[in-house]
Amino acid sequence: MSNRTTVTEFLLLGFSNVRELQILHFVVFLVLYLASLVGNLLIVTAIALDHHLHTPMYFFLMNLSILDLGSISVTIPKSMVNSLMNATSISYSGCVTQVFLFLFFASASFALLTVMAYDRYVAICQPLHYEIVMNRGACVQMAAGAWISGILISALHTGNTFTISFCGSNTVDQFFCEIPQILKLACSDSDLNEVGIIVFSLCLAFSCFVFITVPHVQIFTIVLRIPSEQGRHKAFSTCLPHLTVVSLLLCTSSFAHLKPTSSSSSGLNFLVAVLYSMLPPMVNPIIYSMRNKEINGALSKWMCWRLFRKNKMSICLLR
Repeated sequence: MSNRTTVTEFLLLGFSNVRELQILHFVVFLVLYLASLVGNLLIVTAIALDHHLHTPMYFFLMNLSILDLGSISVTIPKSMVNSLMNATSISYSGCVTQVFLFLFFASASFALLTVMAYDRYVAICQPLHYEIVMNRGACVQMAAGAWISGILISALHTGNTFTISFCGSNTVDQFFCEIPQILKLACSDSDLNEVGIIVFSLCLAFSCFVFITVPHVQIFTIVLRIPSEQGRHKAFSTCLPHLTVVSLLLCTSSFAHLKPTSSSSSGLNFLVAVLYSMLPPMVNPIIYSMRNKEINGALSKWMCWRLFRKNKMSICLLR
């Protein structure tokens, strides 16, 4: 008991001690962060401003983009500021907040992706009942359920993590507050806590995976029976991006949290954390908009309107 100290801050993993590499880290993270921000903000803007996109599918996609914006904004800016200021510290309350918010956005994204799979199932397998089943009230309730489930899951994990006492080192072997790395700093044996978190996360991820996979199996079974090649292409173009996003999120996050933390090097932990914290929010807008004519059309109309308005104001000023 005499060796225990009250932890008031944590020290995060720095990219490098070399100043030039710290600046490089800041620039690279800034570019990736801005790319993610611009991509997700464009999707939110296009869906919000184009009334043709006010449908359940795009309503859920807009929610997913908002969650992606929150997810990447919780971890990356702090790491960038630390590199720029040549610092590594984060306050205890800041670490708790970071863990809670990151888990909230990640868990809500999983839940929302499950809801989106159900939406596609109803749209393709039960098209005559789609407007009745996926009415505005039902969509709002499903989205709210995804956000609320994210809050509950995050509160459970965060509370379970920070009820333990810390002693000795306060250095987190990661560039943001990550639960497996924080548990390694516990005074008491935290293996039971870590096993409980892994089992709970596995059960949750497996449940979402089942609820996402089963509807898509039924969707593909029905799509393959569609005689029209155009109809099959349209159905696949709405389902394949969704499966790609789900696979990307599940694979990166599962690999990050199921690998043994004690035997993993700091470099590997850093790389994996970058993959699952930055890659999905940055790639999701590209996946969803790359072959989506509706979103591309809405973005084109919005950009043309902005250019027209800007040119019109310039002409008026010249006069």
